[in-house]
Amino acid sequence: MSEIPDIDAGQPADAAVAPTADDSANMGAGRSEEVVETRKRYHEELHQLTVDTVRLAAMAAEQIAGGTEALLGGDLAGAERVIAEDAHIDELFHTIEENAYFVLARQSPMASELRTVIAILRVIHEIERCGDLMVNVAKATRRLYPYGLDPKVRGLIERMGAQAGDQLRLAVVAFDDGDLVQAAAVEDMDDVMDDLTKALFRTIFTGGAPDEAALQRAVQVALVGRYYERIADHAVNISHRAHFVVTGALVDPGGQGP
Repeated sequence: MSEIPDIDAGQPADAAVAPTADDSANMGAGRSEEVVETRKRYHEELHQLTVDTVRLAAMAAEQIAGGTEALLGGDLAGAERVIAEDAHIDELFHTIEENAYFVLARQSPMASELRTVIAILRVIHEIERCGDLMVNVAKATRRLYPYGLDPKVRGLIERMGAQAGDQLRLAVVAFDDGDLVQAAAVEDMDDVMDDLTKALFRTIFTGGAPDEAALQRAVQVALVGRYYERIADHAVNISHRAHFVVTGALVDPGGQGP
């Protein structure tokens, strides 16, 4: 039988496996590297959320341009493309939403980073609604076909489409850059859209419609004007989220400021 080695009575039995100073240093370095890697991944996820939000807005802006062009040209094929493309906006919207919830659950962001994630969740909803509104414009194109638009109405619709696209793009740039000057400009631009909407309604309904069919077409055009106005309102809401991210204060929807 082999002999059991003696253990010094004054030495604890587990002293032989106690970590050395070098071991402790290596373990600490490993934990530090893990923390650094986690923070790096976290900031990459935050950045990707913003990048995807800007991409979603670009897709919606393309829908505004494409839908307006289809309406003005009585292009049924173009209208169908706008309706079909909305599925891609919805898909990206849900991807961003899911990723944002994952960041909230796994990383527990704080302060401005928390405000950014919360704001993104709201902003993507505003953008997604812009896409839905352009689907409505595309469907109106089918309902108005084959009748052309009155030249004055056509001019107003063209300006409203351009205004809606400009406001959405500027609002998202303000949000991405944290630029409060540009955010304030979006709200000022909304006055232009309000004036265009009023002018459209006056043009449509002044003098009345000669028959029931003409009245129905006038109502469709009025609804189209309302869709563009709502897109501009969504752009203003996005600009308010830019203010929230930068300052932490919510903007009064009535325009009275934070």
